[in-house]
Amino acid sequence: MAKLETVVVRGLPAYAEFPGSVVSSDRVQVASRLMGYVQGLHVHEGQHVKAGQLLLSIDPSDVKGQIAQAGASLDKARAALDDAAANERRYKALYAQQAVPAQQYQRVQMAYRVALGDVAAARAGLKTARAQLHYAEVRAPFAGVVVSKSVNDGQLTAPGQRLLTLDGAAHLQVVTQLSDQAFRGLKLGQALTVEVDGLDAKSKTLSGTVERLVDATDPMTHTHMVKIALSAGSPVQSGDYARVRIVVGQHTGIVVPMTAVKRRGGIDGVFVVDAQDIAHFRMVRLGPPVGDAIEVLAGLVSGDRVVVSARGRLDNGVHVQVDSAS
Repeated sequence: MAKLETVVVRGLPAYAEFPGSVVSSDRVQVASRLMGYVQGLHVHEGQHVKAGQLLLSIDPSDVKGQIAQAGASLDKARAALDDAAANERRYKALYAQQAVPAQQYQRVQMAYRVALGDVAAARAGLKTARAQLHYAEVRAPFAGVVVSKSVNDGQLTAPGQRLLTLDGAAHLQVVTQLSDQAFRGLKLGQALTVEVDGLDAKSKTLSGTVERLVDATDPMTHTHMVKIALSAGSPVQSGDYARVRIVVGQHTGIVVPMTAVKRRGGIDGVFVVDAQDIAHFRMVRLGPPVGDAIEVLAGLVSGDRVVVSARGRLDNGVHVQVDSAS
């Protein structure tokens, strides 16, 4: 018993493929906020790190000296405040007895307020100096992979200098350049098919979503940049080569269910049933998949009856019992 389907020519989407690369949207350049010598470099290129993990340490000697200096300034300001406060109390009592003029008392009050401000400034300076000590340990801002490093142990760093490049693994994208024709048919949030070649040399077909569309055209290539978000946990990594399939028009063709395609002797084909219900294996040239079917580029014509499913093994020249429902 075999189930048949009569093939017909119908309208099909025309696709174009564009090359791209898998990148991380969380790539950052980890920089230094201190000047000092690298004391310990704890990671290497290609290493996976966790959020908050120590990447490297910078010699904190200068910062500790600044903390000591700020602490001494605070002690000095507090001593001056104590003296100003004592003067203010004494002159307040004398002024109440009209033993000193108002102008002199006002100068003492002003000195007291200045001493209060000096203590506040010294306290803020100490807080800032202590905060700088935190930057002596450079930690990973998020979980990811160390892509490159720009320093070695013992090297002098300066504020703003790049130390490491870190790629986050949580949010991967495929970045590609599309022709104007392909670009104009896209919308934000649209689902696209992406094929990625990984380290195992096996192509993986993934589903992506259009996340960014750049209207401006590259003046050199006359193409538009498009970023396609991949779902979390996709079996790819930053740097993988990708191909993006975009619908650019329509054409006519023939499709058959995937179950109709058989492989005999290394050749793809389908079983075509003639008017006498005799099955004949016919070699076909296959095109891209269309949902749960596949396009046949050559080997079939409209009106051919192909076997979609059958009980047991089909062979060339065998009489088949056709399912009346087909």
